Amino acid sequence: MIRVIAKNFIKSENISAAAPLFRELIDATRKESGCIEYRLFIDSQAPAEYVFTEEWASQEALDTHMKSEHFQRIIPQIGELSSKPLEVAILSEFS
Repeated sequence: MIRVIAKNFIKSENISAAAPLFRELIDATRKESGCIEYRLFIDSQAPAEYVFTEEWASQEALDTHMKSEHFQRIIPQIGELSSKPLEVAILSEFS
């Protein structure tokens, strides 16, 4: 199992433009093989910070996701609306 925590920093004036991109990314990703969980949260202390929590069956499933059409198209668009670069942590479960 692979867990991903991805933090997006959206400019406050771009929040409404980012919302449909986030929705499309979530809808498409949840249909992918190997996607166990894919959720988006808003930081209650910083409402322009969006945090994805993801769980994937394997590194291969995550790699396939990152090569998908929707990921390749939407992530750069979200980047254009951001105040700083995306922060990503890819985690393996401690055993």
